[in-house]
Amino acid sequence: MRFPAPKNRIEDRRTVRSNAIKQGPARAPARAMLRAAGLDDAAIDRPLVAVVHTWTDVSPCNLTLRELAQHVREGVREHGGTPIEFNTVAVTDGIAMGTDGMRASLASRETIADSIELAVSGHCLDAMVLLVGCDKTIPAAAMAAARLDIPTVILYGGTILPGHCRQDGTDKPLTVQDVFEAVGAHSAGRIDDAELHRIESHACPGAGACGGQFTANTMAMVLTFLGLSPLQLNDIPAVHADKPAAARRCGALAMRLLREGGPRPRALLSPAALRNAARAVSATAGSTNAALHLLAIAHEAGVPFDLEEFEAAASTPVIADLKPGGRYTAAEMYEQGGTALVARELRAAGLIEDIPTVTGRCFFAELDAACESLAKAAAAGGDSNAARDVVRPVSDPIKPRGGYSILYGDLAPEGCIVKLAGHGRERFEGTARVFDSEEAAFAAVQARRIRAGDVVVIRFEGPAGGPGMREMLAVTAALVGQGLGNDVALITDGRFSGATHGFMVGHIAPEAARGGPIARLRDGDRVRIDVRARRIDAVGVDLAAREPVRIAPRVTTGVLAKYARLVGSAARGAVTAPGPIDPNFQEPSFHPASATPSEAAPIGHDLPLARLRGSDGVEASGATPSRASAPHPHPFPQAGEGEPGSRPIHIALQETP
Repeated sequence: MRFPAPKNRIEDRRTVRSNAIKQGPARAPARAMLRAAGLDDAAIDRPLVAVVHTWTDVSPCNLTLRELAQHVREGVREHGGTPIEFNTVAVTDGIAMGTDGMRASLASRETIADSIELAVSGHCLDAMVLLVGCDKTIPAAAMAAARLDIPTVILYGGTILPGHCRQDGTDKPLTVQDVFEAVGAHSAGRIDDAELHRIESHACPGAGACGGQFTANTMAMVLTFLGLSPLQLNDIPAVHADKPAAARRCGALAMRLLREGGPRPRALLSPAALRNAARAVSATAGSTNAALHLLAIAHEAGVPFDLEEFEAAASTPVIADLKPGGRYTAAEMYEQGGTALVARELRAAGLIEDIPTVTGRCFFAELDAACESLAKAAAAGGDSNAARDVVRPVSDPIKPRGGYSILYGDLAPEGCIVKLAGHGRERFEGTARVFDSEEAAFAAVQARRIRAGDVVVIRFEGPAGGPGMREMLAVTAALVGQGLGNDVALITDGRFSGATHGFMVGHIAPEAARGGPIARLRDGDRVRIDVRARRIDAVGVDLAAREPVRIAPRVTTGVLAKYARLVGSAARGAVTAPGPIDPNFQEPSFHPASATPSEAAPIGHDLPLARLRGSDGVEASGATPSRASAPHPHPFPQAGEGEPGSRPIHIALQETP
């Protein structure tokens, strides 16, 4: 039987990766399985395009993604491709917050990126459309895109619409942030059970990710400024009538990228694009999690990018009046023009650079087209003053500098991030109240044991120590709810939610579990935070003279134990996989509080099998090979010794002359 050459519209075999699984007599079993999944000869013959989503019905953030995937599939089919749909996991921060479940959140970023990479590369798929929703799904998609570097479009499912609740005679727009802060108000006796229930019942009216410039909306904007998502599409709210058409357009765009050969993700993820994204985060007082995620995306793309890039970006003034520190939600900004408003003002001030985008046009050309549409809308009766109220010119900012700063000092030699959203203070000095878990700190806040002037210290919540670097929103919201938001500071080796506001310092590195100086801090020590000097220090204390506090690992088996062994410093993105510019990447893979000598030893591959050559003869014996070792570096920890049922096998080599 003859097998004719494939009739793909895209004839370049190097472009059609999926030919590796479907072309020729040897691939008949694979084609048989594809037929069983519903594909006919014509569908198999076309390029195979992954349509990946993070749908789940456990929360509103990802609720529409499975439906949007059907519109993406239509766009792929209409332009000559065959869609291959699958989903990956999602952990919803708003539900997991304040519980052990939150340890899974940041770790899920790596799992999502890994699963996309494995499924797409395992089936040799040709291109991808990635549909994302809540916080970690967004950077995970960008990380997977950078790893695979095939034609890729990423679409954010969209923000939730604001809830509404009458308070003090006025209709107040609500987000989930208001519910967290209502918990604090309830514990302080400022509202009763009925009022808490009323706020809870009205805050989240339907599908979509959390409504302020929290982590999800911050990272959706980041994708646009990186060029990975078409301008304006991520702004469309989840339940808006225009979202399905946006999804269909992304399916069509993925096919065009495949036909034209790009641009591909690594071509888009340049230093200029990363700088643009960091400036957009600063201009919108966005989530400090963006720093962690941009570092990870840069790592996967092989682009040198460090914490100091964020300090440079922090000179960008805050021009968007968005929650949590401002007045408006992401949906309200969309109604006035969305991300294009922010980009327009940053370009006018010379604060962003032109870059290529996934559409094939440069960012400024896309922005010109968007601004033309905005101008037409304004001429047709739109309210330009309302748009200016949401996003101001750089010459008339809400705040003269961005919503975060990078600090160093006795307590953070590798760096940390102070969040400046919602307050104007640049210095705080107070008495340390030290807690070795989020739960202990939250209990102290709820019991009203925190006083004005205190510095709440939450440690052993970093990437390895947590494990998982939980967000401290329950604690910070409770402090705000009790009226202490401007009177206390909080520092942690964990993270903050994008909904957090107040004088908060997170991502302290090295973390306590890796022997960082924060592990040497004691109750009653004085802590000074000086944003202008970019310092965070223990005052009048010789930390080096103290032994660090150690705790036993909280998790010793399963995925979180693996994550704790592999994860790197928050100052470098808390990544677990090697990147293109550090193929021998290796972070400390043990918990110093419980490390055994075998765990602490350098990873070795000086094993007899590594010295075999193709012409060597092999016989069983107890001898040790004499050939000099040339071990291959490996990023993962060595298996433990003495596992039950195992015994060493010795092989002697007989070298062939």
